[in-house]
Amino acid sequence: MKTVQEKALEIAQLMEDGKGQNVTVLDVSKLNSWTDYFVIVTVTSSVHWKGLYKLVKDYVRDNDMEIHVTNRKTPDGDDWNLIDIGNVVVHLMTEEARSFYDLEKLWHNGERLR
Repeated sequence: MKTVQEKALEIAQLMEDGKGQNVTVLDVSKLNSWTDYFVIVTVTSSVHWKGLYKLVKDYVRDNDMEIHVTNRKTPDGDDWNLIDIGNVVVHLMTEEARSFYDLEKLWHNGERLR
């Protein structure tokens, strides 16, 4: 059986295979109680993030995981889309959003695995 870390790294590889850019995996398990890993990916368009979302959705289905639906007051935009898989949270962000929010800096105490 795969560990959560192995699954996070496999999702990161899927994102890279799908032409996601600057794919980063952060272990944030010691910094919060609600997730263990962030997979942060730069996307180039709404079509791109939708394609990557499908890859994650297929991976989740094939690995007996579940996407948790997030309730938001406003619909997702094209600049930042979050996929909550419980122990892994995938952030699909445009270059501008990634630079602005700078999750790697915000979560700098997390261990960078990739």
